[in-house]
Parts: sequence; C-alpha cells; structure tokens
Amino acid sequence: MTDAPLRGADATTVRDAVERGDPLPGTSGFAGEIDGRLVRDVLGRVPLFVDGGAESDRTAPTWAFEPTALEDPVLFPAGAVAPPDGPVPEPESHWPLPDPEPDPREAALETLERAIRTAAGRVRRDDREIAVAFSGGVDSALVAELLDAPLYVVGFPDSHDVAAARSAADAMDRELTIVELEPADLERAVPEVARATGRTNAMDVQIALPLYLVGERVAADGFDALAVGQGADELFGGYEKVVRLDHRVDAETVRGAVREQVRSLPDQLPRDVLTIEATGLEPVAPFLHDDVVDAALRLPDDLLADADERKRGFRRVAARHLPDEVAGRDKKAVQYGSLVARELDRLARQAGYKRRIDDHVIKYVSSLLADANGRAD
Repeated sequence: MTDAPLRGADATTVRDAVERGDPLPGTSGFAGEIDGRLVRDVLGRVPLFVDGGAESDRTAPTWAFEPTALEDPVLFPAGAVAPPDGPVPEPESHWPLPDPEPDPREAALETLERAIRTAAGRVRRDDREIAVAFSGGVDSALVAELLDAPLYVVGFPDSHDVAAARSAADAMDRELTIVELEPADLERAVPEVARATGRTNAMDVQIALPLYLVGERVAADGFDALAVGQGADELFGGYEKVVRLDHRVDAETVRGAVREQVRSLPDQLPRDVLTIEATGLEPVAPFLHDDVVDAALRLPDDLLADADERKRGFRRVAARHLPDEVAGRDKKAVQYGSLVARELDRLARQAGYKRRIDDHVIKYVSSLLADANGRAD
C-alpha cells in the first residue's frame, strides 16, 4: 500500500460514483482504496494491482499502484469495487461500460467537439509543463494543437514516424524535437520497461519502448508530463478489424466491434501509464476523459468506420483544428512506425535467439532483464 491511497480523482467524487453506480463521473480515471474498499474506474486508466500471494504474509502489502511493489501482482479489474483482502472480483462488476443509443449525426459531432475541447481545457488549466509524444498522425496532432505544447517524435532515423512527424509539424507550422534511436538505446531500455510494467511479452515491450525513450528525453528537457493520443483508435474506430468484422472480433456490427476495442483498454493502459511514469513524467491522455468516452460511445456507425475511412467522426472534428492533410492521415502502430519492433527482432537474432526458436524476442527480453537484475544484486 502507498501513502496516497487514492489516485486520479478526489475522494468525494469517487465516493459519489460508488454510491450512484456512475461509470463516467467526469474524471480521467481513478483507482485505490476508499472507505475500506479497492476501486478502479471502468476503463482502468489508473493501474491497480493486488497481491495474489498476500494471504501467506499479512505483514506485506496487499495492493499497490505498481507491480514491482508486490510479490505476485494481479491486475485489479476495471469497473470493480471490493475489499482489499477479498477475492478478486469480475471486471465491470460495479460499473459496467455504458451502452447508450447513438445520437443523430450532427448532434454526435457537436457533442464530441465539446467533449474534446473540455478535456483539453482541463489539461491546460493544470500547473504542469507538458510535451506531446508526436507521431504525425491525427491523434497526436490534435492533442498537440489543442494543448499548444512542444512536439517530440521518437524513432530510428529512417523510420516512418520521424518522416511523418516532420511533414505534419511543417504543415502545422510547429517546431519538432526528434529523438533518434540507436540499437544500444533499446538494449539499455528493455530491462527498465520490463521491470516497470511487469511485462516481458514482445508486443508489450515493443509498444512501451518508444514511449519510454521519448519520455526520457522529455523529462531530461525539464517537462513534468507527457501528453499522448492514447484511446483514439479504440474509441473512434481506428482498427481495420472493426470494419472487416473478421475472426478477431465477436461483434456483428461496427459499433459493437468498436465497443469491444474500448473494453480492451483496461489491459493495455497500465503498460503505457507505468512506462511513462517510469521516466518520472505524468501521463496525460485527453481523449480518455469521461466526457470524451461518453461522446464516443454515442457515435453512430457512419461516424465510426467503413471500408474507405476509419475514425470518421473523430477526423471531422480534427479537421476543424488541423490542416486537411494531417486530419486525414492514417498512421502505423508505434512499434512499427518507429522501427522499434524491427530493431528489437534484429538484436534478438544477433544475440542468438533465432526466429525458428519459439518466442525468440520474449526470450531475448527475459535475458536482458535477468542480466540487469543480476547486476543490481
């Protein structure tokens, strides 16, 4: 347990949300202990872990905000309320994700515009020096425009993200700081990322590494927080699978498939939050504010995605603030756009972990973590 038993919102707001069963009470997420119960908001925007082995030693902490504080950390489910020493509850057992009827097209767009502006305004009012993790895509570009904050892109010199960020920054008439990577940066950062997140699987580490490395530079430059566009793809229909409705989704409609992606956020967000916090920065994700989430859940199918365009409604709002060439851009996933996935695979093979070996990147990550832990001991 920590000295601050509740993170992300004040006790009055959380207590009221518990009592009313309100899943979106106007916060950017919360988690911790209140009135003798553990709570975690419906999207899991604040990580919270319980100790699966705590019953054997009641002098040890039974819960924590970081997995490293516990012997056997288990992610506390999003949308749940339960005693700290009780069984782990089911996800959304207290706060189910809302399922409102879609709004008419124009009303939905205006609601989304207001919600995004409101969320950005709350961020600007806070007394923090904020920089933006900028890939040149529409998500981070809209964050950068609304917050009017400095732009940082991370990637290997020939990466898609560095080139895209350069052209987007030029179109927006903004300065850009480029954090160019070398293979040694990955080798050094892998143990830090794996330790902070409690994850060694290849995909999680590949996604977290660019965040960690850009965060290091932003922190070194004297900033307090790193703003990201996280949540936009899940909330607004940014994935091909929500259009194809293939084996990767259970839903039979675009809107249903988008809802499935929203429900995947509680497992993804702890990785990103813990990675950014490991650099000493506070993560800021304006699109994950309750107001924006509520507006996104009310978007009709034709403002989500189709075969020709994804994130249709979100792009319509973005086009009110950004040059058309930026608002209409697609992007690559950060691990591929930055070339981190390619280079980590190459490093694993150079270290003797060939592709014919099952989970060769995971084995390489685990070896770097073991070596780092051995040096620390």
